[in-house]
Formats: sequence, structure tokens, C-alpha cells
Amino acid sequence: MRAYLDNNATTMVAPEVLEAMVPYMSQRYGNPSSFHTFGSSVMDDVDSSRARLASALGASPGEIVFTSGGTESDNWALVSTMRSAGEGSLLVISEVEHPAVLETARFLESSGYRLAVVGVDGGGNIRMGDYRAALRDGPALVSIMLANNETGVLFPVTELASMAHERGALFHTDAVQAVGKIPVSVEELGVDLLSISAHKLHGPKGVGAIYIRDGVELEPFVLGGHQEHGYRAGTHNTPGIVGLGVAAAIAAEALPVEAERTGSLRDRLQSGILERCPGAIVVGGESERLPNTLSVLFSGVESESVLMLLDLEGVAASSGSACSTGSKDPSHVLRAMGVDREMANSAVRLSLSRYSTDEEIDHALAVLERAIGKLRSISPYS
Repeated sequence: MRAYLDNNATTMVAPEVLEAMVPYMSQRYGNPSSFHTFGSSVMDDVDSSRARLASALGASPGEIVFTSGGTESDNWALVSTMRSAGEGSLLVISEVEHPAVLETARFLESSGYRLAVVGVDGGGNIRMGDYRAALRDGPALVSIMLANNETGVLFPVTELASMAHERGALFHTDAVQAVGKIPVSVEELGVDLLSISAHKLHGPKGVGAIYIRDGVELEPFVLGGHQEHGYRAGTHNTPGIVGLGVAAAIAAEALPVEAERTGSLRDRLQSGILERCPGAIVVGGESERLPNTLSVLFSGVESESVLMLLDLEGVAASSGSACSTGSKDPSHVLRAMGVDREMANSAVRLSLSRYSTDEEIDHALAVLERAIGKLRSISPYS
């Protein structure tokens, strides 16, 4: 049996999404920017997908711009906003952002912009005192994620955005891991910019979007054409855009039931691990988290060895962000939370989806118990 528990890295494309995309790779292959009906009719479908995604976010269609994914959306939000604000302007981020935000922020800092990095506590929550202090310096932009991709910890974005606005700053949130898993309303959050990626919510890879609140002006990020209201040049990825629209609509409809079901499965997985693997520690266990995400520290073992044994028995998991796979450094998220290097190297992230089953949970628990027991029996640290 196989158990795919790495849904924060990517999700299976939903059958309905795949079915909706296929015609745009065969019969309906016209360029949406073409004048003739063969192309212009496809533009109608692009705009229909825009409306679907906007509806799922509580936005208006004109506030949605399609991109190649969350990384591009994050890069665009930060680079364009800071360039408009001018060299020397201040950017505020959290210490546990995804590399798409962290590395862009460091690039901007090296290019003459100021950067303030706000820390988190042991539960992965923003240190509000540090945040207030960073705001006193008058940032042009604050970028803090809605949900952490490694721990699932949720941030109080509504409150954070309101505080940023009081200081005259724009607020961007990387909502890549949150959309489709919890209700996300741009109006309730009060954000100016929000990043989305299709492949995190059972859509295709290579497509995403950015929400740009009406009245906020961004510089175009990709030049060379008039597409996306002149914001983002390049021929539309029509199959991907259609897939994103369908995926967003399905996720929004299923959310009330699936969030509770997935959360119950996650809780059962968590309880089973704590019972069968003594000494296991749930990261951010006391904090509000995504219903699908579980990060666990297994003292006395290394996550790489755990993941290898899991993979041999058909269980897919990860040690953290897929964008950091291959790095020998421990998770920057766990280190920011005060987890020591040895323990951070024992972290395993298990993330579910609406396709996760009870049988997968049972299989994963049995395999994990064997793997941790075997590794601890030969570990010099146990």
C-alpha cells in the first residue's frame, strides 16, 4: 500500500481539474490574445477562471492576475512594491517565511533597501512586541505568510495587516499553503496583496495568481506584451489557468466538510504517533494550525533516515519545505522557533489532502512505528 502524506509539497491534480484542462491542449488551443473567434473565445474561458478564483477569495475579477505560481507572485509583490517606494525603503518580513519571500527580501536588502526580520516564539507564533517595534520605523511593505508551510502554524494576518496599515504600509501575505485548506477572504484579512499557487490545491503545476487590491499599483514584472492588463506579459497558460479556476471552485465548495474531515485524520495521525513513538514532539502543537499539517520531532534519529525507510514501504513524507530539499542545513523555521540543531534534523512533516484516507493513516502509523523503533535501536544518541 502507498500513503502520500506530502501534500504541502504538491497535491494530486483532481480528476475534474484534469478533465477541464484537456480540451485546451487539443481542440481549444487558440491563443487567447488573438483577434479571431478561435482565440477570443478562449479568452472568455480565461476570464471565467479569473471570476471563479476571485469568488473563492471574496475578491473582484479585476483584482486577480495570473502568474506562473506562488514564487513568481511573491517575487513580484516584494520587488515591485519596494521599487515603487524607492531605495532605502523598509521591508518587514517574518523569520519563518518561505524561501520565495526570504531570498527575495535578502536580494532587495543587498540592492539598497532596508530589511527588518521579525522573530517567532517556541510555538511558531509572531513575537508581537518585535512586530510593533519593526512597524515604528515606517515600512513601505510588510510580507507575512498566512500559514507556515512546514509547521502549519497560522498567523493573525487580519490583525497584522491592520497594524501595518496604521503605519501607512502595504501588506502582502503568502497564502500558498492556506488557500483551499481554510477559508481565505481578502476582505476579512484586509490585505493588499496575496499569493496563490494552483498545485497546492489539486490544480496543475506552473500556474498561480496574485491578488492586487483595487487601487494598489504594481510595476509590471514580466515585460513584452499586453496580457493581464499589461501587468504580466506572455501568452496565457490557458490549460493551467482553467485548471486553477476549477480547482479553486471545487476547494471552496468542499471546504466546510473537508477541513473538518482532514483535521480529524491529522489529529488521529498525531495521537497515534505520540502513542506509538515515545518521545515524539509535535511542532507548534499548542498553536492554531492548518487542519492538514503535522510536523514531528523524533529524538535520537535523523529525518533523512526516517524518510528513506518510509519511502521503502510506500509512505511519502518530507523533512520540511520541498524548496529546501537537498540542503544540509536544518530547517530555518525550526531554528527560529528555538529548536536545537540535532532535534531540528529529526523533523518529519506529514501533510494530508482531501484525498487522504483512514487506510493511509493506519499504514503510515505502522510504518513510522517500525522505522523509528529500528533507527533508535541502532542510534548512538538514543
